[in-house]
Amino acid sequence: MENNNNETRVAVISIIVENPDAVSLINEILHSAAQFIIGRMGIPYRQKNISIISVVIDAQLNIISTVSGKLGKLSGITVKTAYSKK
Repeated sequence: MENNNNETRVAVISIIVENPDAVSLINEILHSAAQFIIGRMGIPYRQKNISIISVVIDAQLNIISTVSGKLGKLSGITVKTAYSKK
């Protein structure tokens, strides 16, 4: 993914993983946007058999939307994105 515009926003993409088989696909999608990712935190929640991933990204809106959209299409994955106002 390329960022041809200097106007970017910071966003947090929250991912709840209920399908462990999707993890490799999640990693592929995030790797495609690696140049924009500021940080990532993953938390396994064994009591509920799920994982929670938070990804902080600084990119153009269309790039953030593309990453969120691709993640949201995966089976057993819930995605929500919060954007900075600046």
